[in-house]
Amino acid sequence: MRLSSLDTSFRAPRRAALGLAAAAVLVLAGCASVKPQGPSTSNAATAVTAQTSRAYQGRFAVQYNDQNGQQRNAYGNFSWQETGDTVTLQLRNPLGQTLAIVTSSPASATLELPNRQPLTADNVSTLMQNALGFALPVEGLRYWLQPSPAPTSRAKTEKDPEQPSRLKEITQDGWTIDYLAYAEPPATGVKRVNLTRAEPPLDIKLVLDQ
Repeated sequence: MRLSSLDTSFRAPRRAALGLAAAAVLVLAGCASVKPQGPSTSNAATAVTAQTSRAYQGRFAVQYNDQNGQQRNAYGNFSWQETGDTVTLQLRNPLGQTLAIVTSSPASATLELPNRQPLTADNVSTLMQNALGFALPVEGLRYWLQPSPAPTSRAKTEKDPEQPSRLKEITQDGWTIDYLAYAEPPATGVKRVNLTRAEPPLDIKLVLDQ
């Protein structure tokens, strides 16, 4: 089943808060690396402008298969704070209740779920694999949201034919990142982006409000 319109999805009934928390953590908190599924056609040569801090606010919808192979949908809001190499991510349900807080740095990762002891690991990949059964490469989001390919692996990029200064699509590390909309001036940056992966299947839709 494909996800319908993102805005409509945010109004759909929500079930299983724990499942939503797990999905949200997977969507935005993972900093794992997944090897590319096939040869790529260009270098990720785009340099990312060095910044000491970035922040994003937005909404997400995700369709994924759980550890039992059952298809699940999850929706919510997120706050992303990036300072140097450390990312702190707060995930909330549509009512504004905190579902999870993830802190990731090159040295360690911490996952906090409501009414549970914090989980820690050397990296987010190990943490998510142990806690949730599989891990996702959202370290790439630190670059893809700018938007730019991550400099750590090869990537294929496609420019927007109507505005060649903008990226339309990135294919990297088994992911396809489609840029559907950019902010209207005087605002800048990505507004809507979809991320898909074939195996294991995952479909993520993001709307950035700030």
